[in-house]
Amino acid sequence: MLSLLTRSAIYGVIVAAVLLFAVPSLRTSQLIPDVSLVQFETKESLLSYNYAVRRASPAVVNIYTRRYSNENRLQLNAEGLGSGVIMSDKGYIVTNYHVVARADQIIVALQDGRISTAQLVGKDLRTDLAVVKVDLEDLPVIPFNDSYDPSVGDIVLAIGNPYNLGQTTTFGIISATGRPGMSFNQRQDFLQTDAAINRGNSGGALVNSRGELVGINTASFQQATDIDTYGISFAIPYSLTVKIMQKLIADGRVIRGYLGVEGREVNQVMARLLDAEQVKGVLIASVAPNGPAEKSGLKVNDLIVEIDGKPINSFRYALDIVADTRPGTVIPFKVIRDGKPIEVMVTIGEDPAR
Repeated sequence: MLSLLTRSAIYGVIVAAVLLFAVPSLRTSQLIPDVSLVQFETKESLLSYNYAVRRASPAVVNIYTRRYSNENRLQLNAEGLGSGVIMSDKGYIVTNYHVVARADQIIVALQDGRISTAQLVGKDLRTDLAVVKVDLEDLPVIPFNDSYDPSVGDIVLAIGNPYNLGQTTTFGIISATGRPGMSFNQRQDFLQTDAAINRGNSGGALVNSRGELVGINTASFQQATDIDTYGISFAIPYSLTVKIMQKLIADGRVIRGYLGVEGREVNQVMARLLDAEQVKGVLIASVAPNGPAEKSGLKVNDLIVEIDGKPINSFRYALDIVADTRPGTVIPFKVIRDGKPIEVMVTIGEDPAR
């Protein structure tokens, strides 16, 4: 009996082996598909901006403002929401003018959980910048790179506190540089980006892929129509931000030089009419009565070719040189008048616009 069972088992194994060999579809590997994934090894690192965010985000703060109640001067009501950037370990924080302009109390919240009231150092409507100061130690400072020159196509990250959701980072590129007409006097050159900037992002940091400060976020484009616009936001360039910050810390306001002229860039036709050999410069179109230009002897149709030894090729550049000159300073202007070069010593005035 035992030998019969043994023979039957051996016979069964032989039959199964023959079937598996003759019919491949019965093999186990065919019944259970191979779903293992091939792992490719690579030395390339994961594309991420985590490093940039970790470098920059601790220095981006939330700013809350409060105003006294009209009914009760002792009662403070919540007023505004914005962001700011720690620019110095001495506690100086840059934000937007419109974030703190009407504030009676400014509160700063750091990402490490610390909260402090802040003192307003100064504000400038023209550039929409303001500086506040907190008295805290061991402050994280935003990374700088003075040699970085923003270019169209550069990747940028906007860091701020939109709608008080908490610190948020959005992603985009620099869409354009030197955008005029976005500020109070329509002369400042702003950076345009498609990184989302919403309410609460104002005053936050725009950084590059290394986490270095590119600019201060200020506004998104709004039309005076019902048409929605997306991907058009603006930031104040880092270089302008630092210049204004230093002036606000020094004087509490921005003291700008003033000339009192309107002008336009000269072209070849105008140069020929003016008997001028060169085609670069600014033609004075009008002179403000009793202004610094008129008092110093500059006249309509004078062609300004140099200011304080610096060649002039645009009206904007001429205004920038004047604005950066301390009022009361006397500087030489080289002009072409009646086809002849002359030098006029001009005493720079103070810009009446604040």
